[in-house]
Amino acid sequence: MPVKADSWIRKMALEHGMIEPFVEGQVNKGAISYGLSSYGYDIRVSREFKIFTNTYGVVVDPKAFDSKSFVDIVTDTYCTIPPNSFALARTVEYFRIPRNIISICVGKSTYARCGIIVNVTPFEPEWEGYVTLEISNTTPLPARIYANEGIAQVLFLESDEVCEISYADKKGKYQKQPAEITLPKIKQVV
Repeated sequence: MPVKADSWIRKMALEHGMIEPFVEGQVNKGAISYGLSSYGYDIRVSREFKIFTNTYGVVVDPKAFDSKSFVDIVTDTYCTIPPNSFALARTVEYFRIPRNIISICVGKSTYARCGIIVNVTPFEPEWEGYVTLEISNTTPLPARIYANEGIAQVLFLESDEVCEISYADKKGKYQKQPAEITLPKIKQVV
């Protein structure tokens, strides 16, 4: 008999620390939902945000990222992203992806219906850390993002075999991201 997806995610979270903190079911009363869902896990956005600004006239360059590109916001309620703007944030949850798993992260429909796009790259096998979230406000209006509430859903795909080379094996530059928003990095030539 096949294992139900939510049972498998629960087991991986509780027995192997795949998601911490782990919320057993969907929390949705008075909040944008988060927690365990049928085939995935709805992650929360933390209280720290980096809102991009053109105040200092810098260029956003992934090879030479300038911290003057943004302003820092810390809030327990919500963060307002200006029209046609962008923010970085991180998840409340810490992830430890097993070697035979890859995940895909997609935005929640509640935000998508408001013109908010959440972009997160896949969590590769044996990647570990807090997830850095990229949030775009595509509207001509200011948009609110609610701290400590749902922002996106992670879907987990299990392989029949473990991968040959994992993210940990590659010594990926975003491995074990700390409890802060991780900015773009380029591996230095040695």
